[in-house]
Order: sequence, then structure tokens, then C-alpha cells
Amino acid sequence: MSDNKPAANISVRYIEVEDDQAGQRIDNFLLTALKGVPKSMIYRIIRKGEVRVNKKRIKPDGRIQGGDWVRIPPIRVSEPADAPIVGKALLELLDASILYESKALIVLNKPSGLAVHGGSGINLGLIEAMRQLRPDERFLELVHRLDRDTSGCIMIAKKRSMLRHLHEALRQNRVNKIYHALVVGKWESKNNVVDAPLRKNELQSGERVVKVQPDGKASITRFKVLRRFTQTTLVEAKPVTGRTHQIRVHTQFAGHPIIGDDKYGVESINKDMKKQGVRRLFLHSAMLQVALPEGEMLNVKAPLEPALSSALERLAEQQNKAYKEESE
Repeated sequence: MSDNKPAANISVRYIEVEDDQAGQRIDNFLLTALKGVPKSMIYRIIRKGEVRVNKKRIKPDGRIQGGDWVRIPPIRVSEPADAPIVGKALLELLDASILYESKALIVLNKPSGLAVHGGSGINLGLIEAMRQLRPDERFLELVHRLDRDTSGCIMIAKKRSMLRHLHEALRQNRVNKIYHALVVGKWESKNNVVDAPLRKNELQSGERVVKVQPDGKASITRFKVLRRFTQTTLVEAKPVTGRTHQIRVHTQFAGHPIIGDDKYGVESINKDMKKQGVRRLFLHSAMLQVALPEGEMLNVKAPLEPALSSALERLAEQQNKAYKEESE
């Protein structure tokens, strides 16, 4: 059958809810079970009473429990397109990048340049590649996101119960995430908090940018100086809130944009820093800490990629050379 042809489920289907799926809203359950079906159609069959749980009607926000039987009416479902094949080199890189793995969770040191999921012209993302790396896992879902060019700690749930636990932890600000960023200029140690509301804006080109605006969402990032170089500063950034591009925009707002940032940075400085080996956005999710469901505290650290570590060494050597020349 062609990828573009819709396939028809010509009879009523019944799906038993597994224990790991308990507590989900029925609309979210169906969005997963009926991939390829428009969201509007899913809500329509729920409203019309064609979806039943244990033979009873249910509202879109109604929740299901383990052992429930969900009746799904005959419905046309688009055949999923074949997933792009992940190259052996990427699979080996991702396998080597796993920092922590249990029966319910993977924490990975995401490479820079890899989107977390496909879409918007991107055929392949981290989650699609991980599903090919772990084909026997029935459930693999992103817990949170990182920008495509940001590297470092990212969590992937292997069980729905873990996904729910970590989403709740994120909502309650109980996930401690530490980023490292190399920024332009001398960051003052006293500048340890940036509290500036952020709002998404769309340019005429269709490109989305985030700006500090009074009517934006409350956004707070805590900063600490880690290391100073001649013309740059390595800082630690701890986002208290979790807005899109938050650290990138807050550093720009503070007058110290991140090196290698092609959206919020300084093009001429980025060009100069490429000669020092910084050929990407220097933003790295270096550490992640969260309490697991059993109470154990998970503390994972992600090392910088060798190219960025080498770049920092070169910057340190240049700084030492400048100090010596000044003292002579």
C-alpha cells in the first residue's frame, strides 16, 4: 500500500488499557492510539458518543484506568510513512552518549545539531533515532526538549508512569538543570539573576524569535561566573522557569550573548570565535538532578564535547599569554 493512501479500520476496535497507561485523559490516549487521525475527528467521535469506555460515554477530559476497555469506531487512519533509516554512525554515537539508563528512564548527552524530534522540514530527530536504537522498547517519549544546537542532558522516559512523574516534577520546578554557556565580554559577578518576561514573536519571514517584553511570560535565570577569559566568560545558567530560548535571550538582554548563537548573538564575534574552534552554539546542559519515584536522587553530569573543551583550553592559553605580556 502506498504511504499516501489512507487505510480503513473497517470494524469497531476494542483496546484494553494497560496499567502503565492509567490516569491518562481519553483524548490524549486516542491521539496516541490513532496516529494519523486529525485531532478534530478524534474530538468529534468522542462528543458523538462513538468512543465508549466500559460501554459508557466519556468526555474528552475523562480519565481511563488500567483494565478499562475502550471502544473505537470504524475510522480511516493514514498509513504512517516509512521512518527514515538512521545511519550506523549516529546510532553508535547515541549509544555511546547514554549517561544513565534504568528500566524506566534514559538520560542522554544529546549532540549539538540534532533536533529532539522530526517535523518542520526535519525528517529525523533524537527520539526517532532512539526508537531505532531501542526497537524492543514499547514506549519511548521525550520528557522535555533542548534546542537543536544545544547539547547535554536530556531525559527520555521508557515508561508512561516515569513520564508522568517527571512532567509533574518539571511543573513543580523540582528538576534542577544547570547549563554552561560561553558568553561575549566580561560578565559581572554581581549580575547573578536576570528577571525579564519573554514573549514569542514571529518575523515576516516566518522565523520565530523570543524577545523581552513587558507583556511576556515571567522568566527568571540565575547565573554564576565559572571562568574568565580575555574577551569571553564561561557562566553557569540555572533556569528557574522553562521558557523557549530563555537562556539565550536572557544572556543577550544582559549584554552578553552566547558565542555561536546565530539568532541572538553577534555575527562578527561568532566568526572570530570559529577560528578558536567554537563552531556551534556554546550552550550545554551540563547537569541534571531530580528525585525518582522511589525517592532516589538522580544526579547526572554530561561532559562537554572535545571540540569545546579544546576551545576553552586555547582561550585559557591566550589569556595566560596576555597576562605574561602585561607583566613584562
